Amino acid sequence: MSIRLKVALPFLLLTVVISVIGVYVVTRLVTGTLTERLTNQLLEAGRVVSDSFVRQEDQHVKEALRVAYTDGLATAVLNEDRESVLNLVKPAFGSGTVENLIIVSPRGNEILHLLRDAAGKIIVVEQDTGASNSPIVISFLKNRNPDEPPQRALGSNLVNNEVYYYTSLPISLDGKFSGVIILGTSIKTLLPAFKQVALADIVLYGNGGQAIATTVGSADEETLGRLSISGDQYLELINTLEPLVTGVNIEIADRAFTIGRAPLQIGDDRIGVFAVALPTDFVVQFGASNRTTYAVIFSILMLAVVVIGYFVSRMIIVPLYSLVNTSQAIAGGDLNRRTGLHTGDEIGTLASTFDEMTSRLQQRTIELEEKNETLRKMDKTKTNFIQISAHELRTPLTLIMGYSQMLEHDLKNNPEMQGLARGILEGAERMNDVVDSMTDVSRIDSNALVLRKTTIELAPIIRKVQKEFKPAFTERNINFNAEGLEKLPPLTADPDMLQKVFYHLVMNAIKFTPDGGDVKISGRYVNGAEPPQLEVTVCDTGIGVDSGMHELIFQKFHQTGEVLLHSSGKTKFKGGGPGLGLAIARGIVQAHGGRIWVESPGHDEEKFPGSKFIISLPVQKKENQS
Repeated sequence: MSIRLKVALPFLLLTVVISVIGVYVVTRLVTGTLTERLTNQLLEAGRVVSDSFVRQEDQHVKEALRVAYTDGLATAVLNEDRESVLNLVKPAFGSGTVENLIIVSPRGNEILHLLRDAAGKIIVVEQDTGASNSPIVISFLKNRNPDEPPQRALGSNLVNNEVYYYTSLPISLDGKFSGVIILGTSIKTLLPAFKQVALADIVLYGNGGQAIATTVGSADEETLGRLSISGDQYLELINTLEPLVTGVNIEIADRAFTIGRAPLQIGDDRIGVFAVALPTDFVVQFGASNRTTYAVIFSILMLAVVVIGYFVSRMIIVPLYSLVNTSQAIAGGDLNRRTGLHTGDEIGTLASTFDEMTSRLQQRTIELEEKNETLRKMDKTKTNFIQISAHELRTPLTLIMGYSQMLEHDLKNNPEMQGLARGILEGAERMNDVVDSMTDVSRIDSNALVLRKTTIELAPIIRKVQKEFKPAFTERNINFNAEGLEKLPPLTADPDMLQKVFYHLVMNAIKFTPDGGDVKISGRYVNGAEPPQLEVTVCDTGIGVDSGMHELIFQKFHQTGEVLLHSSGKTKFKGGGPGLGLAIARGIVQAHGGRIWVESPGHDEEKFPGSKFIISLPVQKKENQS
């Protein structure tokens, strides 16, 4: 008898019985139950909350346009005339309803920051709060499109640590982009008003699933902690297509609530997740007679399922358990295990196929282990060769450099011979750099890299690297620029090792950037990660990197393009080298607990799309950050 019949016949009968009973339950009992009525109310409350945020968005846009079109404001923002901007905006802000207003110039400078406190007093914030780095501002500054639609977000204001609902719009003058205006209303103001309209309590979630505001209970940290969700749940909710995910029960302040959660969507943007909560006693529960009816019906159904399931399990489940146990043993590494099943049905066929597959897997595993061992030996041989070569080359190079220096000094009256001695010295110094790189790679491969960590700042290290390459920048007419480094907080790291990292990255940028190009180093403090990170970007206007090579270029001895066509100078365009710089940089960064990666549109030696090498290093959290 085939397994299809073994399963189909008993459960076909069971399905018919359950269908008949299900129809009766749905038509006579389920209609109007507590769960359905509560869910419908949650859905309606969720729609009201979402519509309320949309209406608040419209209010922000109207207020922003009223302020942005104040006569003379666009010109004052373009000129970064803070006093004029304050005099023009403050009256309009005072007569409006929003509680936070920020204006950013086209150059990314925070020109004005106004707050309205609980008493209605207007506060002029003097410090730069970093609003220009917000995602809802960066796109405006990048695109400079005066017709770009509004953007919105939930964010914390670092001045008072209050959570606001923000909307940003471009400021324009004669059809040209003149800056960005950001308006915000405190969530503490919005949620109570929304609760009155929705007739339900509201919860707002920030990135990562942390509850940031609620009208449930006292809204203290304990309540917010109980209402919070995991990061995975947050991601699932922010991407869901369902209008509201309901059925979550929680007890707050000795009262049970049912919660429905949904993504907070304004326009085409999903800026977070919100929830609406209703007490589970919001509607009257069913009477005892209905509960008794449910209990009797489902008790009989469960008994029938248990009886039929027992007989089905004897025919199907036992062989399946054998298959499961065998597969678990194989997954644990026991490739000698076999099922040994010969039932004559589909399960027997499956077991035979499984055993054959396991035999082949065992053979392939043995072959792979042999090949991996060969590769490990080859890699060990290569590492030993690097160590021996670096050691053996060090002594003769030292002699060559010493004698070359002596010759250069002694031949000062013979310019021609002195030039030859200087050429020998420069070649020896370059070979010494290669030996140093080989030594660094050897230490990284053997986990022998020793870090002498201390508290440092990145700006002086970058200046040292810039000074070292100053002749190359001058010779190649390459413009070097460093920005945002002085504001970075200190970090704990090995200064000499980090200098090597930036030395190799800047040298790479010079080599693959044509004459007259640009090399820029910028940094920023990223507080969203845990621990916080310092991100330093080395950007060039060079030939770029193919997307398929973004990982390969960090491997030892990897070379971009045709190696034989490379220039001989290490700072010449497409100059030569042993292909160790990026491998060393990655090894040092990883030893510091950070990571390094490259971003580039692709390789093009005509359009020069450029590359960005980004380093992320852990750093202590700033004391003035929340």
